[in-house]
Amino acid sequence: MNTAEGTPAEVNRAGLRTHLLRHRLAGPEVPTPRDNNLRHYRAFAQGDPKSLMGLDPERPWDEAAVLALMADRCGVSPDPGYTDGPDRIDPDRTLDALDRLADLIARTAERRGAVLVGTGHPLRLPPFHGALARALGAAGCTLYTPARGRCFREPLPDGERDCVLDHLGPVTVVRALDGRDPAGEPLPGDLLHTHSPLPVRLALAALAEAGQRPPDLVLGDHGWLCGAGRLGIPAGGLADCNDVAPFAGEAEGTVAVVVPVDDGSPPECYRPLSDYVLQRADLSPYKD
Repeated sequence: MNTAEGTPAEVNRAGLRTHLLRHRLAGPEVPTPRDNNLRHYRAFAQGDPKSLMGLDPERPWDEAAVLALMADRCGVSPDPGYTDGPDRIDPDRTLDALDRLADLIARTAERRGAVLVGTGHPLRLPPFHGALARALGAAGCTLYTPARGRCFREPLPDGERDCVLDHLGPVTVVRALDGRDPAGEPLPGDLLHTHSPLPVRLALAALAEAGQRPPDLVLGDHGWLCGAGRLGIPAGGLADCNDVAPFAGEAEGTVAVVVPVDDGSPPECYRPLSDYVLQRADLSPYKD
């Protein structure tokens, strides 16, 4: 599946399934262990703001309901007595969700929609989101990159963190304000992993202030999915098997498409996934 930089690769479902298993993006033993999953499921059931990621659930989710949800959407073990060891993501659920994401992207491209892209995984997922964004731009969609330099404070368990919005190409990311060189430029290591919905809220507010219409599609993860979906904007992207909120939003109809996949692997691992989505969306030189 390796190709020259910027060139989509021809990849079929069987080949991508093999890739998912080889790199443990899905399969019987993904990197996120069972005890970590259950801890996050419990936090969501208890209404922890970080776990909600900006979602306002329409129904109560107790721990049993959360486990049933994640077993259905991701393929984790449904056994509440299984509390320690590896957990799993069903690769066929991943592939089915990638097909749904491709359909969402194809519909957006067909109507030349406006697209906003952001990630809470700036060291892992920008290549995946960026490939989709650039293909949509080439298809005639408007790519929004608002709110660069917009500052905000992200709540932490022991205080707050000063942050600023920035862009990696078409993908909006979050940087730590204390990561600056003497000239005031961001340092390479200041990119922040965040579950917060504040970045997408700030980006949408900046668009409104500039007199631009809301996006027709938000691509992302974590708070980007939940924050956009809560405001009624179609949203699609990736989520790990310990991230309940996007899947709860999808189940309730708030989030359009969520792809279950390990989200902490090296960035190059996600290139075949974006190639596959673009192929399925007919935004690639290759077709099935």
